[in-house]
Amino acid sequence: MQSWWHDRETDRPTYAPLAEDVACDVAVVGAGLVGATAALALARAGTSVVVLEGRTVAAGTTGGTTGKVSLLQGSRLSTVRRHHPEHLRGYVEANRSGQEWIQAFCQSSGIPYDVRDAVTYATTARGEEQLTAEQEACEAAGLAVVRDPDPGLPFPVRGALRLAGQGQIDAVALTDRIMADAVEAGARVFERTRVLGVDGTGRRRVRTERATVDARHVLLATGTPILDRGGFFARLSPKRSYAAAFRTDGPAVDAMHLSIDAPTRSLRTSTPDESVLVVGGSGHTTGRARSEALKVADLVAWARSTFGVGEPLATWSAQDYSPTSGLPYVGRLLPTDGRIHVATGFDKWGMAMGAAAGLALAGDVLGEKPPWRDAVRSWRRPALRDAAKAASVNAAVGVELGKGWVSAAMSRDDAAPSVRGVPPCAVSDDGPSLSAVCTHLGGIVEWNDAERTWDCPLHGSRFAEDGTVVEGPATRPLRRR
Repeated sequence: MQSWWHDRETDRPTYAPLAEDVACDVAVVGAGLVGATAALALARAGTSVVVLEGRTVAAGTTGGTTGKVSLLQGSRLSTVRRHHPEHLRGYVEANRSGQEWIQAFCQSSGIPYDVRDAVTYATTARGEEQLTAEQEACEAAGLAVVRDPDPGLPFPVRGALRLAGQGQIDAVALTDRIMADAVEAGARVFERTRVLGVDGTGRRRVRTERATVDARHVLLATGTPILDRGGFFARLSPKRSYAAAFRTDGPAVDAMHLSIDAPTRSLRTSTPDESVLVVGGSGHTTGRARSEALKVADLVAWARSTFGVGEPLATWSAQDYSPTSGLPYVGRLLPTDGRIHVATGFDKWGMAMGAAAGLALAGDVLGEKPPWRDAVRSWRRPALRDAAKAASVNAAVGVELGKGWVSAAMSRDDAAPSVRGVPPCAVSDDGPSLSAVCTHLGGIVEWNDAERTWDCPLHGSRFAEDGTVVEGPATRPLRRR
């Protein structure tokens, strides 16, 4: 499965792996939108930057996004308002800053940026209630949303919110160009270079599979932090969602639409080809779906029955992380350590916020603080609601941990792919026999039948069929049996 954006961008720049030890001011780990934006800002300020990417530029969440650069974000603002009303306007201003930066960069670079209205719609009575709460939160944040009784969709709705003047992009093309500009400004980029750890108390030593990077600061822009210090894995919930692209006779929708109630459905046209419809949704907690392939099939079937489209041009997925605090975590990995920084918890809204986070991390290194900076800190005094959400998330993790070990011990299924035995063994159709124990914190992996990966239901680590790491927080492969 590969995203439509990757299919379109066939002639992309590539970067060699790190082969020898190097030194720099700042090591950026992760080459998605956050890492690329931070690298560009730092390089343009005269800072020496090294970017380390385990796969390729935009291979992770950035490459799988639907690419909406919007301040209207489903039920996101009402969630922020419930958890931290004092930071509602700051969160919106952070997103606005990122949105304006992306738009300006696209205009100066010739990258297509389609201005579109954003529409959040409801299809149920519960959805109508959520829509009202979101409208109140938007108005409290100063957004000029309007109620739209008929957003022009080919199925009945019970009302919608509309915010004019938002944007949609090809995030792969955007990130490629940002990284190319960072290189032109002096940054060094190394792909297929997985970071294994960070050591030291003064300057930091970033360990990779082949060499090390000596750096004054380290920015972790890896979706979820690959370092366990700080315990961010316990403050995040990993979510997978799916998307598909379809050829249509003309623009199937005239705005960026998103359902506020389940099942989630996201709609937009492609950039710049409006005859391609992009449909997203069918999300779930990573590693906890009965069948990921059925999730994809459900999304495709809905699109075909709703819009009369044919077979998809592409189907793909992406992983996002929901914060227990309701706000992204952007700042220090540890409250007492000003050398290692993190950006995570965008809750599927990592375009505008991702650019803002990259700028914020660069600003932390350079001593520059935007006015909205305190709204998206990595550490703050937890609210009672935050603590309750964290307890719920980690209780579910505990259940999955026990269930995985018990299920493997009791399994009598000899057909591959399967997980069975004590210690649990993971066996696929074509790959080697592997330990089924996740190398992060010992969860038992589950087979992902859509992408042929082993996914951990605890904190979202994912491994290829041969056991190599696809995405963290794990950094070590599954052990061969």
